[in-house]
Amino acid sequence: MTVITASKTLLAAMLPIAPFALALLAASPAPESAALASIRPEAIRGHIRFLASDLLEGRGSGTRGYDLAASYVTTQFESVGLEPGAADGSWRQTVSYRRGVPDASKCRVTFTRGGVEAGLASGEEAICWGDPVRTSGSASGELVFVGYGVSAPERGYDDYAGVDVKGKIVVLVTGAPPTFPSDERAFYGSRLAKREDAAARGALAVIGIITPEERARFPWKKELLYSRHGITGWLDESGKPFGFGGGLAGVVSLSPSGIAKLFAGSPQPLEDALKSIASGKPSSFALGASARVETASTHEDFKADNVVGVLRGSDPKLAAEAVVLSAHLDHIGAETEGEGDRINNGAYDNASGIANLIETARAFSLARRPARSVLFVAVAGEEMGLLGSDYFARHPPMKLVADVNLDMALTLFPISDMIAFGAEHSSLGDVVAAATKEVGLTLSPDPFPQESLFVRSDHYCFVKQGIPAVMLSTGLKSADPKIDGAKAYMGWLKNVYHSPADDMNQVFVWDSAVRIARVNFMIALRVANAATVPAWKKDDFFGKKFGK
Repeated sequence: MTVITASKTLLAAMLPIAPFALALLAASPAPESAALASIRPEAIRGHIRFLASDLLEGRGSGTRGYDLAASYVTTQFESVGLEPGAADGSWRQTVSYRRGVPDASKCRVTFTRGGVEAGLASGEEAICWGDPVRTSGSASGELVFVGYGVSAPERGYDDYAGVDVKGKIVVLVTGAPPTFPSDERAFYGSRLAKREDAAARGALAVIGIITPEERARFPWKKELLYSRHGITGWLDESGKPFGFGGGLAGVVSLSPSGIAKLFAGSPQPLEDALKSIASGKPSSFALGASARVETASTHEDFKADNVVGVLRGSDPKLAAEAVVLSAHLDHIGAETEGEGDRINNGAYDNASGIANLIETARAFSLARRPARSVLFVAVAGEEMGLLGSDYFARHPPMKLVADVNLDMALTLFPISDMIAFGAEHSSLGDVVAAATKEVGLTLSPDPFPQESLFVRSDHYCFVKQGIPAVMLSTGLKSADPKIDGAKAYMGWLKNVYHSPADDMNQVFVWDSAVRIARVNFMIALRVANAATVPAWKKDDFFGKKFGK
């Protein structure tokens, strides 16, 4: 295994380093070399083996298995010399949650057109999603199709132009116009944001539909399975789920057969409307029918801790600022139905990220203490909607200047490239590019813009607080010409992702995992010693949305 040295050339190539830090590094690079050499494949493998064991039962937030995992990470953080990093001086930032689990037996959706009523079968044609705000809801009103349900003034696009949805039930398509840049499309495609926008406009309920192309990637059976996990929110000081206005009486999804019933007799065929909005032209209209939606949810309150460790900065002033290295500790737990193995062990998703986080912390314990502080955060609630990271980003223990997040670092083959989702939005991208180059890797652009991955992991919660952030991931290029990296990657997403097969009985290339950890270390070290903090690029969409 080649030892990668943190050279003066690398360190000078990225963000400008504070003069005193550059002088120290030039005088003695040995500690950084020793730090990088300390990142060992055996250690990463050992962490993943424990975190992905059946003993932890899939690490669902709020479960005994998750708490065991949190205790393990706490112990590891302490053993490598970190200090408790939560605002109250402890290792844990406790977050309270409320989950609304739908009662499928009480889900009722009926349409009336021309005096003829048609009901949809719960579970086969309709899904009523859980509600963490109310235990029951009902709404009756006219149906209005509002395209994607997106209003983007800077793009001159508004699905609500010319239609009145007050007191009505809106029907909208998941996602956002494909004519938008990929990350803006991800921003506007947020399901929760679109629901709250509909409620703010006076809508009573939302019926969501998926295009045939999207349904091919997200089968009805999988959506049904997801719905049974419920919808969760973290509780604010008043004990209410944060971000849920509670204005909607129900949120429903339809299967292909349910969609066919909904649009039977519509004044405009669904196919024509989908073509229009896909081309960037809003197409909203009354469906000439009414609907009644009835939902019911059971509420479950629970707690799950974010684990927070800190390496205090050496500079008296800059130590009050922190670079965050984050990864989610939770997974989706065990399935309640089915035969055979039902534990979703989450080895890659995301025991791999946590193992990397721990070993990056170990590396920092052997390096010179950087000027700024470094926060190591293992968050809960990612699988429920980025909830633990959202809470942490809104309740930080000190000023945050950047976040580098690791989620599902697949090493199914010897890697030759990495992806940093969000790198193009801030100067943090330059640091990432230099670090990957030093480790002998290239930096590739987002290969899945249609998946909206930029808003689907914990770094996005920092972005929403105006903090430049990236999510590191392995790329699709294999260093072994005999292996088709893209095929292996996509096959894993199709056959293993969020299933019991994500355990230790799959391929792991441990030397590649080491290289990822080294990149993580070098990015954080550079930002922690820089004279200036990462900044949004001029006129960047997210910088303008959240930077101020």
